[in-house]
Amino acid sequence: MIGLVFRSALFGLRLTLAPVPDTLAAQAEAAVVDAPATDVGAPATDVGAAMARRARLARVHRGLGISTFAAMTVTEVLGTIQYVNLYGVFASQGGTPCVRGTAIGGSDACLGQPVLHGVTAGLTTGLYITTFAYSVAMPDPLALDQGDSESARRLRIHKRLRWIHLSGMVAQTLLGVVIANDDAFGLDRANHFRGLQALATVHMAAGFMTYGALARSARVMLRD
Repeated sequence: MIGLVFRSALFGLRLTLAPVPDTLAAQAEAAVVDAPATDVGAPATDVGAAMARRARLARVHRGLGISTFAAMTVTEVLGTIQYVNLYGVFASQGGTPCVRGTAIGGSDACLGQPVLHGVTAGLTTGLYITTFAYSVAMPDPLALDQGDSESARRLRIHKRLRWIHLSGMVAQTLLGVVIANDDAFGLDRANHFRGLQALATVHMAAGFMTYGALARSARVMLRD
């Protein structure tokens, strides 16, 4: 399979993790100042319990996010190598590294299913789904993404970007299934090279888009 090219960006930025309790405390403080009037009457005990649960989920969410980031990086590398081997860079059917005998990893990389790439893609998918589920499950009784504070603006960006990288993940999965099972869809590289090359190119482009969106989503929630 050309790969579920799930990406996390490497922008050369030096990042350190903001402690979750401090981050949530700052967000909560900003939310109290900026919160709509309808939030003022919420029972303090309920809000406190919800925020404590949010802090616990946030710690797990962040750890899963880092793991997803790492898995996507490996999948990115393996998927790109596979694309270059099988389809080249705008190459003709006879000009690909696999046909010319210059494939990265040797001729074995051109035969059968890419096991390592499949394993990392599956791992990345599982981690991504779990991480996404944690983000949706976090309670937000103080509407932390509301208001004009810096933390509120960052959280809004983070939430908007998740729909972009989710869309990219779904698109890549569907394209990956088609490409990996080309025979079942009446396609093969011998007779439908250009069609498969086009699908693989869109698949990889979607991967890089997902890669960048996920990296930006993480970046806005981390501190320099």
